Amino acid sequence: MIILPAIDLKDGKCVRLRQGKAEDVTIYSDSPVEQAKTWVAQGARQMHVVDLDGAFAGEPRHTEVIREVIRAAGIPVEVGGGLRTDAHAEALIEAGAARVILGTRALEDVDALARLTARFGEKIAVGIDARDGMVQVRGWVETTRTTATELARRVVEAGVRTIIYTDTATDGMLGGPNVPAMDRLCQAVPKCRIIASGGVSSPENVRALAALKRENLFGAIVGKALYDGRTTLAAMNQAAGG
Repeated sequence: MIILPAIDLKDGKCVRLRQGKAEDVTIYSDSPVEQAKTWVAQGARQMHVVDLDGAFAGEPRHTEVIREVIRAAGIPVEVGGGLRTDAHAEALIEAGAARVILGTRALEDVDALARLTARFGEKIAVGIDARDGMVQVRGWVETTRTTATELARRVVEAGVRTIIYTDTATDGMLGGPNVPAMDRLCQAVPKCRIIASGGVSSPENVRALAALKRENLFGAIVGKALYDGRTTLAAMNQAAGG
């Protein structure tokens, strides 16, 4: 597994939300570019960036900042948040994103998703955000009747090879990931790489995920625990086997 430190963007700053709630925000840095450099200096091999304003608005709001982050990082950076059109995805791929993450659109327009994966291959990833196993969309403000495993199978059939799975009940809560849910998703789509997100906050959490021994469990995203100093990227990397 690899550890992907997270950079969440809101009003041009690096922040973290609790359970995705826009009103429950903590600002950690005024400079996302400097934060990216910090993670690289501490041993980041890949990075996860989310345009939170874009997720709530339904269109990217930080494309130029993200371009600067990608250039400064010099490592693969995956990007999500408000990518509702082909043009949105294309702009971020052009900006250098290693993967662009589709969420709401993946659920609502599988044909468009298939078309994009045909064009861009593994640069297209899908973010599946779920609470109690049910998919949430539009910045987690809507809960659908589609299960996470059902959507995962659907997007893999459309050609997607990477899924970022977030358990929204655990995100930002520092209580550990939903390991059984992660296991179910890995088992449902064994030929798709899965990146775990939500609640991963200690080396023990990482070892618990690794103990599932799912070959397609590619990595884990870590945010608040790193920003709060509860653990270090070096310790998380070591627990992940790197």
